[in-house]
Amino acid sequence: MKLKNIILSALGIVTLASCGEQMDYKEFKIDDAEYMKKRFDRAGGFITTIYSKLDSDFGNYDGGMLSSATDESVFSQSGASIESFFNGAWSPANANSSMWTSCYQGISYANLFLDEFTGLTFDDYKLDINYQQEMYQYNNYQFEARFLRAYYYFMLLRQYGDVPLITKTMTADEANIQPRTSAEEIFKFIDDECVAIKDTITEDYANLGSMALSLSETGRANNLAVLALRARAALYHASPLFNPNNDKSLWQKAVEANNDVIKACQARQYALSSDYAGLFKGRTNWSDAKALKEIIFARRILSESRTFEENNFPVGMSGAGAGGKGGNCPTQNLVEAYEDGDLRLEATVARNGDSWPNANTQPLETFVGGANGLPKVNATTTGYYLKKYVDPETQIAGNGANTSKHVWVTFRLAEFYLNYAEAMLNYTGSGYDKGSYSMSAADAINVVRKRAGLGNIDTGLSASDFKQKYENERFVELAFEGHRFFDVRRWKEGSKYFTNIKGVNITKNADGTFTETPVTVQTRQWDEKMNLFPIPQSEILKSGGVLTQNPGW
Repeated sequence: MKLKNIILSALGIVTLASCGEQMDYKEFKIDDAEYMKKRFDRAGGFITTIYSKLDSDFGNYDGGMLSSATDESVFSQSGASIESFFNGAWSPANANSSMWTSCYQGISYANLFLDEFTGLTFDDYKLDINYQQEMYQYNNYQFEARFLRAYYYFMLLRQYGDVPLITKTMTADEANIQPRTSAEEIFKFIDDECVAIKDTITEDYANLGSMALSLSETGRANNLAVLALRARAALYHASPLFNPNNDKSLWQKAVEANNDVIKACQARQYALSSDYAGLFKGRTNWSDAKALKEIIFARRILSESRTFEENNFPVGMSGAGAGGKGGNCPTQNLVEAYEDGDLRLEATVARNGDSWPNANTQPLETFVGGANGLPKVNATTTGYYLKKYVDPETQIAGNGANTSKHVWVTFRLAEFYLNYAEAMLNYTGSGYDKGSYSMSAADAINVVRKRAGLGNIDTGLSASDFKQKYENERFVELAFEGHRFFDVRRWKEGSKYFTNIKGVNITKNADGTFTETPVTVQTRQWDEKMNLFPIPQSEILKSGGVLTQNPGW
């Protein structure tokens, strides 16, 4: 790849929100290296292009979320590409490989920045009043690039296991023939990178003192995001998929890494928000003080839209709410996982009789023959509709039709209490043993349960029973956040959770009461090879056979 031929085209739709305002985003093109090196804003735009490859899941598979390839939901629109994960269509030739492409694009951009565009001094700007502040931000870009590169390797690792580790600029031909690097080495690379930059990347973009520019760009990755990536990767490394011999030292490392996140957050006065639902309201969560004390890092989609709401609002809504397509409908599997009184259920699942969303003038009728139920086309087959991440204030039809911001939460504090609990349980063999640490697994879970309005987890549970309670807690707390698809795979429990998908058949009786009968709505295929994605056949062909396929594919 010759630098003079580089064309980096900013997408113009992405900014990031972490704990405050958005990144300063400028759309531009870079024609050659010298053009790039002349101005601060061009270097900043390059970094923004790397950020633009971050993941989100507002319906990446024809409107279907990854949740609808798990026991969280069923996508009501038949024939969507999300079904390939469980209907036999998934294969090296149909590899669902967008993540392979986007991650390696991000890695390539990061490598190029680190190889060619660090150490600049922008001499023409030395007399600018903001030169010192701009240089501070520019010098921090290298740490952001290293974080993003490590994050993209984590995403590749959790999907494919062994992948080519490329840490320098290469031509396309050179990159195509790189062999797969072991998962162990990739985990080490991620951990080493996070350790190397955690104390040098900016700690808090909202508190830069004299180094602050007039625009606060708090959407960038800070040191908490680095610690969070390290902790999540450590948990995956210790999990059965990547730790078949159950090496306890990996679980201990995961305990310590997740404890580091919790302690660092506590030192910065982070805490779980009292408003669980508010964490996922893109209209407000990027500026809400409660949400910002739990959200560590998130991807904000700058351009407002209503596509996600159109795809997930109930069918058959009345008035200006008409036009919903049903979408990713929560399962009975998920609903049964909530304990009585769990506040998270109301924030996540829309049920028969609910007044939701705002534009719908009648209570939901998800019973058979109801306004929002079967046999209407695309009506929920599970008896439920999705609330979480769906903006109830959006109106998708009529004169008042409007749009909303959408923010995908990448890291939030509650996850790391749960990660810590899982690691402690597996390290100590008990849900109640603190070892030399400040919390037991039960203590950590209870922090999350308290916010949900629940009492402490039961005492005296065996390790296996505690594990089941923990997995259930993670299921409901992190529902529809993209975790379940990969959690069950790293636990190697797909056959346990992903085959029998349940809904509820609701009938309205003559006296106005309802009868609810659990039913199986899908019986899905599962094979252990599905714990990892197939390497795209196109990539194997480009490598001349240097890349090898994952087992079973």
